[in-house]
Amino acid sequence: MQATMQAAAPAAAEPPLDRRRMVAFVCMVFGMFMAILDIQIVSASLAEIQAGLSASADEIPWVQTSYLIAEVISIPLSGMLSRVLSTRWMFVISAGGFTLMSLMCATSSSIGEMILWRALQGFIGGGMIPTVFASAFTIFPPSKRSIVSPMIGLVATLAPTIGPTVGGYLTDLFNWHWLFLVNIVPGLFVTVSTWALVDFDQPNLDLLKRFDWAGLGFMAAFLGCLEYVLEEGPLHDWFQEEAVFLAAIVCAVSGVLFFWRAFTAAQPIVDLRAFSDRNFAGGCVFSFVLGIGLYGLTYLYPVYLGRVRGYSALQIGETMFVSGLCMFATAPIAGRFSGRVDPRIMMAIGFTGFAAGTWIVTGITKDWDFWELLLPQVLRGCSLMLCMIPINNIALGTLPPARMKNASGLYNLTRNLGGAVGLALINTALNDRWDLHLARLHERFTWTNPMVLERLDAMARGFAGLAGDPDRMALKAMMGTVRTQGLLMSFSDVFLMLTGLFLAMACATPLIRRPRAGASGGGH
Repeated sequence: MQATMQAAAPAAAEPPLDRRRMVAFVCMVFGMFMAILDIQIVSASLAEIQAGLSASADEIPWVQTSYLIAEVISIPLSGMLSRVLSTRWMFVISAGGFTLMSLMCATSSSIGEMILWRALQGFIGGGMIPTVFASAFTIFPPSKRSIVSPMIGLVATLAPTIGPTVGGYLTDLFNWHWLFLVNIVPGLFVTVSTWALVDFDQPNLDLLKRFDWAGLGFMAAFLGCLEYVLEEGPLHDWFQEEAVFLAAIVCAVSGVLFFWRAFTAAQPIVDLRAFSDRNFAGGCVFSFVLGIGLYGLTYLYPVYLGRVRGYSALQIGETMFVSGLCMFATAPIAGRFSGRVDPRIMMAIGFTGFAAGTWIVTGITKDWDFWELLLPQVLRGCSLMLCMIPINNIALGTLPPARMKNASGLYNLTRNLGGAVGLALINTALNDRWDLHLARLHERFTWTNPMVLERLDAMARGFAGLAGDPDRMALKAMMGTVRTQGLLMSFSDVFLMLTGLFLAMACATPLIRRPRAGASGGGH
């Protein structure tokens, strides 16, 4: 009886959930949702923005790229800034600045203005993302993580998934300006509510006296150029483009200088010693691969539906919405299991589900539609939640509070970089395999192949009643069929590569050390 009372003592001593803190945290999570959603919300409507601003085809991708480059610099910097300013003022400045930049984006009259405001929107708003992760693991006791971890996991994965859908609907119902105007009212609410409710910590302005400005410059050049190379490289045959080549050189040099400063400065801009924690380092690796699954598949399915099926942005969004529904359904279940099941088992099941979904799509044809993509999307949506929640807990759940803000920035950076690296590799593999399959198909589709000639003749007879040269029309249709088949074969190859990657991660889960039950990292 006495042993039972002693075992129950720590649980009884744990403070009850502070309702004010919970409301403040929910407001912060909503701000994070807006910041992550804005990564993808414009992706389905770039053509409308291009027409509205009279931009060229080369200029319009920078509406997306400028946001991503600025955000990837902001995320690791947020740890230092939140220690200097406090969580309250860091978040108020981020949310308020993000809202103001959203208004400026909506009122842009030229592509130059839009790129400037988008970069500032990404840089200022990016600080909200790691601040929420850090707060979740410092202000709540371990017993409440089954509530807060699914919440931030759902937002971090759902927002980029539904971004193109939301963007498509807004542009279709109103116009492209509403992609940004939709942030104004929620942004003001988040800004005011966090100013009024958040009181988690105090500012430490003394840290500014030893602020590592050189380290900041090296980090900005390193991450900014890395993101640029990964974004633009696949589009310009990598180092054949002079700008990509120069950015790669700057990235390499500034990367070396950044790591030198990180290990030698008295107060580095980013404390890389968090990677000495085995579970944090392992969690970051898994987060990196999860970023590939999250952003890579959010990219691949719309490319297939757009290029092969000819779907509009709205139709693509409606087809992709299944993954979001599955995330909503799985989040509470994964949260309930997170405190009872070995997180490594949940991760193994999640990555195996990812692999099963991509394996199914290796049999893709030009006729695949909503129903053929239903099961792969269900597996993806459920697997994201089964992976995200235990990865969060493993990476951040046992760190001491003093290291949490810095570590949260690094952890979120790995997911974004995973997405950037994944998209670059997927684009490169897709183009290279397409070229390879086209070359092989061209070897078989020759004038000496009787089956090809028979097929061409049948197609020409089908075009005979139409205006124009039926033989030329048949040849053009045949060329289109060959190109489509080559693209489908390259899609199949990429999905097979992703299947192998996800299976490898499922097999690697035993390498992670299981966190001690109730470990909190020392600090509540």
